[in-house]
Amino acid sequence: MIRHNALVAGVDEAGRGPLAGPVVAAAVILRPDLAIDGLRDSKQLAATRRDALAREIRSKALCWSVAWADRAEIDALNILAATMLAMRRAVLGLAVTPAGIQVDGNRLPNVRVSGRRVDGEAIVGGDASVPAISAASIIAKTVRDQIMVEMDSLYPLYEFARHKGYGTEIHRERLREHGPCREHRTSFAPVRALL
Repeated sequence: MIRHNALVAGVDEAGRGPLAGPVVAAAVILRPDLAIDGLRDSKQLAATRRDALAREIRSKALCWSVAWADRAEIDALNILAATMLAMRRAVLGLAVTPAGIQVDGNRLPNVRVSGRRVDGEAIVGGDASVPAISAASIIAKTVRDQIMVEMDSLYPLYEFARHKGYGTEIHRERLREHGPCREHRTSFAPVRALL
């Protein structure tokens, strides 16, 4: 159980559902005395607002960390295990060890620091209701989107900057035309069907 007034890291991920690219996780410890207005689930924010909030979170948070599991890890482990791995990496990357973590969803990564398990709480809808989780959601989403924009320059045939690897109609059309590239998740059925 997380102690009251303890330093708690909010944790969330971006990119569980796409057909390509990494799953990215962020962990954020907010300063209790420095509020950030407008925090909410990253999916509820326009890209420009999300980017502005990400800059504000980075400058005002006590600390934050980003980590990911790449396409190969996703295919080797499965998307849930890869997501937990990315979350664990994000928490362990924090400059300050949290007393506990609050994670969006219904699963917790197993995080140990110096042999001690970090207490945690899984909160369904936490990205919309817990400010630190909202902040992590925003950081994870903006970082993953930037990775996919950069990936677009390496693989322009797939238009990753446009759809960020999600299974949109244009992405599926490009997959049918060109087959998968090395960043596509071959363990996901729509990609596997084209191998």
